[in-house]
Amino acid sequence: MKLEFIIAISYLLGSIPFGFLLTKIFLKKDIRKIGSGNIGATNALRTGSKSIGYATLTLDILKAVIPVIIVKVYFIEYLYIASLCVFLGHVFPVWLKFKGGKGVATYVGILCCIDIYLGLIFGVTWFVTFLLFKYSSLSSLLGSLSIPIINFFIFKGEVIFFFIIMFVLIFYTHRENIKRLLNRSESKTNIY
Repeated sequence: MKLEFIIAISYLLGSIPFGFLLTKIFLKKDIRKIGSGNIGATNALRTGSKSIGYATLTLDILKAVIPVIIVKVYFIEYLYIASLCVFLGHVFPVWLKFKGGKGVATYVGILCCIDIYLGLIFGVTWFVTFLLFKYSSLSSLLGSLSIPIINFFIFKGEVIFFFIIMFVLIFYTHRENIKRLLNRSESKTNIY
């Protein structure tokens, strides 16, 4: 029963569609009809409101931090299950017919809870890639790829399969972006 409860709560908290809710409440718009149609922070920036974009980013991180930290403190044996369920909740929210965000902000929250250094490595990789190329999608892909690589070489491969699974999921959620990157039609992102 304990495991089922952790799975359910982690998924439900992860499934809160903050990008959708914030644009609906404050801008009276449906974020699914703006830009890429995605409910995540990058598309929230395309609403024309930077505050909505950054609020979405912050809340998508926090909705991972809260359940994952609680599970880490009280039920550490379920840490990676809870982390995966939070992520899946964001990507496949029951409230929006299982069409959610790409999971990057939520993954950042998960990484910071598992090991703050992994969160920092992701952040630095993302930021350096973004400064060089200005593509949020490319930055997210390289940031998520850096984690299993660093985990293998520095953390001696501890739970590397979890981080490989997370990279594969992020690769999957960015499949359309990858096509656009390859044919050079991907939109650059303005975060300022």
